Amino acid sequence: MSGLAKRFGVFIHAGMNTFSRRSFLSTSAVTLAAASLHTRLAAADSAIGGKGRIHHSVCKWCYPKIELKDLCIAGKEMGLTSIELLQPANFPTLKEHGLGCAMVSNPTVKGSDGKALGGIERAWNRKEHHDLLVQAYEPQINAVADAGFKNLICFSGNRAGLDDEAGLKNCAEGLKKIMQLAEKRGVVICMELLNSRVNHPDYQCDKSAWGVELVKQIGSANFKLLYDIYHMQIMEGDVIATIRKQHENFAHYHTGGVPGRHEIDETQELNYGPIMRAIAETGFKGHVAQEFIPARPDAIASLRQAVGICDV
Repeated sequence: MSGLAKRFGVFIHAGMNTFSRRSFLSTSAVTLAAASLHTRLAAADSAIGGKGRIHHSVCKWCYPKIELKDLCIAGKEMGLTSIELLQPANFPTLKEHGLGCAMVSNPTVKGSDGKALGGIERAWNRKEHHDLLVQAYEPQINAVADAGFKNLICFSGNRAGLDDEAGLKNCAEGLKKIMQLAEKRGVVICMELLNSRVNHPDYQCDKSAWGVELVKQIGSANFKLLYDIYHMQIMEGDVIATIRKQHENFAHYHTGGVPGRHEIDETQELNYGPIMRAIAETGFKGHVAQEFIPARPDAIASLRQAVGICDV
């Protein structure tokens, strides 16, 4: 019997193999408090991460109060093989715990105006940024390759009055300047699809069709998209249909509950079980990363629950 089961007084006879916490609580308790208790127990004690069809990762930024080493320990116990959106300085900690970084964070560099380039708002869709971004990305590509990792994130930047056709052309022109090195080192540059309605107003790479066209214009197997399910549900929906049709253009996936980017369970509108099965059915061999902001006090229990939901 688990420690949590003992703590909450849930006693299950060893011979009753089919008598789960779910059946115990559903038959024995009718109050809202009992239902809430069941949810916490299921999230904390469910056995997950063992089916092998989905490789699990998590984005560190969603857990600012948890030290990286502690997240590594908890993550390995629940079946994670990666913690991501980290910089090369974090790689030794990951390797100490036998974990990878399935999506490495972007580098940044100061522009001529003293403001940062390379982040979500100011990046590859402006020609005047290209030279500095190339200088920033080349050592980052080498660091990713030297560590034995594969994916490196990038962003389009905001429109700021730039039409989508011009932004597409500019992104392709700039990113082609780093593709030779990326190809040589075996690194995949991944532009993230983000929503411009709620979280990132004016972001240019906010539709999967725009991103897929960019993949075509760059024409390299080492440039693909990071398909963020949360963001694309907000922008265009049709998540499963898009995955089935465009999966060859997607190198990586992120999760998140809609609305609010919180837990991915029955409290939100996306049904992640069928979405994960659709991803698995495409033959995808990369990682799916949890990128939701836990709204409950026990953030690790929420993460464990989410990995369980996605372990199809």
